[in-house]
Amino acid sequence: MKISRRQIMGFALAAPLGLAACQATYRNHGYVPPEEQLAQVVVGQTAQAELEGLIGRPSAQGLLTGSAWYYVGSRWQFYGPREPREIDRQVVAISFNESGVVSNVERFGLERGRVVVLSRRVTDTGVTSLGLIRQLMGNVGRVSAGQLLDQQ
Repeated sequence: MKISRRQIMGFALAAPLGLAACQATYRNHGYVPPEEQLAQVVVGQTAQAELEGLIGRPSAQGLLTGSAWYYVGSRWQFYGPREPREIDRQVVAISFNESGVVSNVERFGLERGRVVVLSRRVTDTGVTSLGLIRQLMGNVGRVSAGQLLDQQ
């Protein structure tokens, strides 16, 4: 079998493309302010209103208004048909006191990160687990004769 010039050229063009497909690619998601910008934030002095101009708006905020700002950034590795893998995660948490002044600046990495499963459950008060009759009958023994006479 004789190899033609066209086949050699086709192989010469396909080989680099095939090898390039095996190359890992990386994607960055989110934003974490660099260390130089975080150095401008002074605990106990920087107000929440100043923070937006210094390092930008956060990607997430605390549940309570003004309680904390969270900057989250991650780097993902994509390698061929494999599932993407997170190789780096940075979380910067900036907490505020009641007057809106920075009280703490913390940085977390992938080693302290965990996947958190969100749950929509509400704390049970215990009242709904009792039936109406059980609730009414539960009060029968708690009433004293003195309480009945005082109400007349």
